[in-house]
Amino acid sequence: MRRAQKPLFQPAQAAANLPLSDYAAIGDGRSVAIIGRDGTIAWWCVPNLDSHPLLDRLLDDKAGGCFSLQPTSAFQAVQKYRRDSNVLETTFTTESGVLRVTDSMNSSLAGRLPWSELARRIEVLSGAVSIQFKFVCGTHCDTVSPWLEAISDVAIFHVGHVLGMLRRSPNISILEEGDCGVIGEAALIKGETALVAIVAGENQPLGFPTIEDINSRIDLSDHAWRTWSDGLKYDGPHVDFVRRSALALKLLLFSPSGAIAAAATTSLPEKIGGKKNYDYRYAWVRDASYTIHAFLWLGQIPESQAALAWLLRRLGDTGSRVCFSLDGQPVPPIVSSDLPGYRESRPVVTGNLAGSQHQHGIYGDIFEAVFEFTKSGNVLDRQSATTLMTLADECADRWHEKDSGMWELEQLQHYTMSKISAWQALDRALQLADRGHLPATGVPRWSRERDRIAQWIDQHCWSEEEAAYTLYPGTRQLDSSLMLAIRFGFPNKERLISTLHAIRKKLSHGPWVYRYSGAEKEEGAFIACTFWLVEAYATINRRDEAIEMLDAALLNLPESSGLLAEMIDVKSGYFLGNLPQGLSHLALIHAVLATYAEH
Repeated sequence: MRRAQKPLFQPAQAAANLPLSDYAAIGDGRSVAIIGRDGTIAWWCVPNLDSHPLLDRLLDDKAGGCFSLQPTSAFQAVQKYRRDSNVLETTFTTESGVLRVTDSMNSSLAGRLPWSELARRIEVLSGAVSIQFKFVCGTHCDTVSPWLEAISDVAIFHVGHVLGMLRRSPNISILEEGDCGVIGEAALIKGETALVAIVAGENQPLGFPTIEDINSRIDLSDHAWRTWSDGLKYDGPHVDFVRRSALALKLLLFSPSGAIAAAATTSLPEKIGGKKNYDYRYAWVRDASYTIHAFLWLGQIPESQAALAWLLRRLGDTGSRVCFSLDGQPVPPIVSSDLPGYRESRPVVTGNLAGSQHQHGIYGDIFEAVFEFTKSGNVLDRQSATTLMTLADECADRWHEKDSGMWELEQLQHYTMSKISAWQALDRALQLADRGHLPATGVPRWSRERDRIAQWIDQHCWSEEEAAYTLYPGTRQLDSSLMLAIRFGFPNKERLISTLHAIRKKLSHGPWVYRYSGAEKEEGAFIACTFWLVEAYATINRRDEAIEMLDAALLNLPESSGLLAEMIDVKSGYFLGNLPQGLSHLALIHAVLATYAEH
């Protein structure tokens, strides 16, 4: 399929006007920066994924903080990651020459740096190009007032508790500097290079790295990413999609704790102008558990072990919570800000209501993750086994209750998928006990409750009219998450396959699938659901159909650097929702490996 040529950029074009497919991400295992194809870094929280944003132009296209680097004349731009790396290259083509900017969130030989180091290397590939950079500090939604002090050729800035410096090579001149930021420029010819970088930390003294050290760490960081990618155990069809998705998931792994964030952003809308705007910079048990499975499938044992150990510690300390902050604390309640939002989509929020919800799905999610972890030959410690036994007993007691469901809907209900997740938890607990990973004391009760759950689901959640399990008893609404029950091995296979066909028929729009009946009125199609559909058809041995659906989805993704958002507008083909969205990327991995990998 021939794609339309991207429009010509004019200098200083507002970053927030870009479609979400025109953004890429770089990170260092602690924070993630979102970079537009126009050369503007429009989102960066310092020092952590869930810190206040230092740069927030993505949600405030007029007054937000940004770090732009562009030619001073009209240009075309192409974004592309270095192969098997999260180091990004953007090539700018102007009438007078071609320029490449290499963006990296740097690390060192010893791993993550004690500060955040965002480096931008500038190289002229042909002709001559004049460039301008602009660094504007964010204000934490007008709650802090940035101030700057110039020391020699270094701009030191203070934004709330963040202390930082802007470093530049000598061939970049400063045009303006003040408390809000710095503007600089350079005129370069073929073969010339330059560098500009931000080094920052929070509530800590700051080292003074040289330009040469910062520049060398770009290639060192690239080497570290490629070394990690070399360990990915898949080399079949669509390998580039799988490896890029694995690298995106790696960006979301918060290395100080092992937590896995659902996404790197907040408040990007599920419908332009709509109100379904959420903060996803937290660790959901569900997303982390699915990611653990994907990493195990790809042979990444250290990431799987770190994430699972973190989850089990948190659940052992707090009980059955749906999600946590990245440092393991409770997720804060929702607070709205006055930012205008991406394309005027409000509210802009921090916090998430899921932190105070109960979902039976967490039982199935954690037990599935542990089951897959041990199935790969790994072992459990005694404390983790004790935590799991407690959760299994709690699941056996609580599955009768209504909950908020996987989709975190406002109305408490007996959601079918929640009951299946409870069945899944007890089934996996029984298998773990059978293999010696859990004591057998709970087996008799877990076995009886598991069977009662299956009987309850068949008695209450099946609709003869829809020939499908429905969202909850008494409704004819369908729920795409029920496709996962095929992977989980829920026993009534005939009804599951009938449900799968009904979902494909009634919730699909072209290659894309909505979350549940009626969702199309208020949000885009959920990208993960499309890949769940592929995985389900592959799992029931209808591989030709799975391949056809997978190829159609990958072909119809918007042209991008390879990052996936949460949703897609089926009419415009634009991404919607927060990005990079871990659930979308891991669902893609599951779909490809279920279709092509040999097990």
